[in-house]
Amino acid sequence: MFGRLPLPERTYLTDALRTETVGGLLLLVAAIAALVWANTPLAGSYETVRDAHLGPSALGLDLSVQHWAADGLLSVFFFVAGIELKRELVAGELRDPRAAALPVVAAVCGMAVPALVYVLTSTLGGGALGGWAVPTATDIAFALAVLAVIGTSLPSALRAFLLTLAVVDDLFAILIIAVFFTSDLDFAALGGAVAGLVLFRLLLRAGVRGWYVYVPLALVDWALMYNSGVHATVAGVAMGLMLRCHRRDGESRSPGERVEHLVRPFSAGLAVPLFALFSAGVPVSGGALAEVFTQPETLGVVLGLVVGKTVGVFGGTWLAARFTRASLNEDLDWGDVLALAALAGIGFTVSLLIGELAFADDPGTTAEVKAAVLTGSLIAAVIATVLLRLRVRRYRALYEEEERDEDRSGVPDVYEQDDPAHHRRMAELYEAKAAAHRKLAEVVEAAQAAKAREVSERAEGTEAAGAPHDDGGRPA
Repeated sequence: MFGRLPLPERTYLTDALRTETVGGLLLLVAAIAALVWANTPLAGSYETVRDAHLGPSALGLDLSVQHWAADGLLSVFFFVAGIELKRELVAGELRDPRAAALPVVAAVCGMAVPALVYVLTSTLGGGALGGWAVPTATDIAFALAVLAVIGTSLPSALRAFLLTLAVVDDLFAILIIAVFFTSDLDFAALGGAVAGLVLFRLLLRAGVRGWYVYVPLALVDWALMYNSGVHATVAGVAMGLMLRCHRRDGESRSPGERVEHLVRPFSAGLAVPLFALFSAGVPVSGGALAEVFTQPETLGVVLGLVVGKTVGVFGGTWLAARFTRASLNEDLDWGDVLALAALAGIGFTVSLLIGELAFADDPGTTAEVKAAVLTGSLIAAVIATVLLRLRVRRYRALYEEEERDEDRSGVPDVYEQDDPAHHRRMAELYEAKAAAHRKLAEVVEAAQAAKAREVSERAEGTEAAGAPHDDGGRPA
């Protein structure tokens, strides 16, 4: 049972874990499992496992299971996010400044407006302002999973826009964590972490290969970064950004692509679900859900994710397209941007992490903010699903129109409007259909005439049977 899987099964499993749909599904299952576990009579065991400490205390790593998931396993997720960002910078949408302008501006506005919504809501309600960064993040895995499941007929440009926006969003989230949620710095450990990153870069430039070199170095650098006071996930994204993601002559894949291909199944299949399992387990009841919409901090998070993200992403995209040289992809419509803006309100993974950091000294508020993140993300997902379904219906009709091949030439009719042969074929088809309909009309007319004659003969027979008789009892 615990042995190595056969190659076909292992290949199938790892390929499945690399897809956004499966990764998002595992994340959703882990979150539901955490909620069920934390809201049943087994809630005590959940807290016991979550708060259990393990690790070498001499190295400053005697952490709870929850902290190992948030600071350790989530670093793998940010490592993959760093590779994605690097790939976008050198070979994706971010390579061309004009193409990157819209999603970058959308990402910036999509973080600023939710923060502003939170600050206004919390200020008017007399709440704490420390959670302003909670609704600023978009969850890549969840958002892409929803898009993959619902938006099967949507343009590929929509996925590229969302991916670029989410990657930039994650980059700024990391900067927010590093700048605003860094405790007292240990400059010796920080210097060691920086030296480790420099060594990591030098080894990459020298072409040194082998996991036995980089994995131990990454673990040491992560431990130093954690002990420095800077959030340990910064080490993950920094290493991801250092990998080369452009291909050289003779390479089928760049080093960054190869590493991402190897690490993504671990990130999507284990690291992120375990983080969700030990972070999303908050007590949920009718009263707790009601408090989400009455407490200023939690209401600010919900409104930030649902309203702030939608207004920020859509408004930022419109402003950039209106007042700069950037333009919306010709395959997209503003209805698509609105659906995508609502989808960006799914702020699960990173929002939960920032919520833990923002209210680390207040466990009660932390649990309430987590419930608000779950509620806001769910509302955003439902709204985005409805909007995406409307867009899918429209694009499916367009797709069917574009793929229609009435003349059966193997080429869609929309591409043959200027071809006389197409119109001749269509004329022949219509003539054949007209001849068939004329023949059917003749058959129907003949059947109707035969039926009319039969009715007439029956009527005549009835009249003859009812004629008057003579005195002998015989018909007259």
